[in-house]
Amino acid sequence: MTARIPTPVSPAPDILRCAYMELVVTDLAASRAFYVDVLGLIVTEENEHTICLRTFEEFIHHNLVLRAGPVAAAAAFAYRVRTPEDLDRAVAFYTELGCRVERRAEGYTPGIGDSVRVEDPLGFPYEFFYDAQHVERLAWRYDLYTPGALVRLDHFNQVTPDVPRAVAYMEDLGFRVTEDIQDASGAVYAAWLRRKPTVHDTAMTGGDGPRMHHIAFATHEKHNIIAICDKLGALRLSDAIERGPGRHGVSNAFYLYLRDPDGHRVEIYTQDYYTGDPDNPVVTWDVHDNQRRDWWGNPVVASWYTEASTVLDLDGNPQPVVPRSDESEMAVTIGADGFSYTREGETSMPEYKLGNQL
Repeated sequence: MTARIPTPVSPAPDILRCAYMELVVTDLAASRAFYVDVLGLIVTEENEHTICLRTFEEFIHHNLVLRAGPVAAAAAFAYRVRTPEDLDRAVAFYTELGCRVERRAEGYTPGIGDSVRVEDPLGFPYEFFYDAQHVERLAWRYDLYTPGALVRLDHFNQVTPDVPRAVAYMEDLGFRVTEDIQDASGAVYAAWLRRKPTVHDTAMTGGDGPRMHHIAFATHEKHNIIAICDKLGALRLSDAIERGPGRHGVSNAFYLYLRDPDGHRVEIYTQDYYTGDPDNPVVTWDVHDNQRRDWWGNPVVASWYTEASTVLDLDGNPQPVVPRSDESEMAVTIGADGFSYTREGETSMPEYKLGNQL
């Protein structure tokens, strides 16, 4: 484990929720076809270089920005804060940490005003903003809904080598852990952290990082996710489905993982639970419990553990990736040196439940 990130004396900004992600894509037309024509996100604004998209229930300008560029990557994980003064707090908080900090009164993306961007201590490009252009909330526009309508941005998921170090820093930033995955020794493989009262606004997944594991959009119900699968099948785009549909043990949510034309991972997610009480208990899963990642015990494909998107620094350059030194979740659960169980006390499962072997 690397050294703990110091706790700043300066108070953290009061973060409301994850608000949008800026993705660099190499073929803007192909990405538009995927996110708009297939997944049904709403175009708020677009030009030859950039497309701003939102979900049906969103009232700010966008939840996703697609920007054309030479290297597919995540350029910003953006959070909305409670007041304009929280931008000053973000500057002070990260300056004290010795991070690179930039601020633009005109914002970094269309429809967003005064914003702070930082290269955080984990190497991720974080943005904080309050001012945002309001647009029509389409929640009542059932004439526009599709069977797989995406109604909200739900969360991010980040890959980082040292999960406890990341969690301590995020707690200093005001996040609270809702669930995690550990082994009997107390080693932590992943943790879910929230600001809004759901299971997470972001998660820290142990692995080589910093990298972006996925962005997740919510549907209203499970059948919306099935409709997306059926649509992908009908369009002969079923190879965009990486994993699922299924139900997570962690979060209890129904899920589907897709890969966009650049390989960015997108989760479609629904029906997790309320976590807003101050004494909300943390749920800890045994890393060897085969129902933690999929409640039905379905195998997890190897790519889901090993592949993730590059993240950029504030100059637009790919951040170097630091290898994880602790054991990987995949290695300890499948393969010659790993094991998983369905019932506690058992140390093996039928081979057909193991999936990819190392």
